[in-house]
Amino acid sequence: MAKYLLLKHYRGAPAARNDVMMDQWTPEEISAHIQYMNDFADRRREAGELVAEQALAPTGLWVQYAGEGRPPVTDGPFAETKDLIAGFMIIDVDTPERAVELAGELSAAPGKNGEPLHEWLEVRPLYGEPPLVQD
Repeated sequence: MAKYLLLKHYRGAPAARNDVMMDQWTPEEISAHIQYMNDFADRRREAGELVAEQALAPTGLWVQYAGEGRPPVTDGPFAETKDLIAGFMIIDVDTPERAVELAGELSAAPGKNGEPLHEWLEVRPLYGEPPLVQD
């Protein structure tokens, strides 16, 4: 089996068909979306395909080592992942086709007016174990 990262983007991907930002949804629409995501995760967990999943908070920092005892924190000039990535799932499936199939299902999460988002999800394979170094 191989692991894949499914990334949900706030922006930066092609626009979804139901492209209404969540801050314009009703509380019921938000609850329905979250329930869909939880149900999807539960089904993947029961099938043994879910490794991890989490929504991400909209805050975060860039951190860079700049010398002994001085790790400065900066907020740019880089693309802000906190503005781009909404959450992730890591799945463990038999084939790349299965990863794409699951991403397609996840893309149908309901949005405004209960209509499927048809959002674009990024599917990225995770590297396996690093090769052993022989002396």
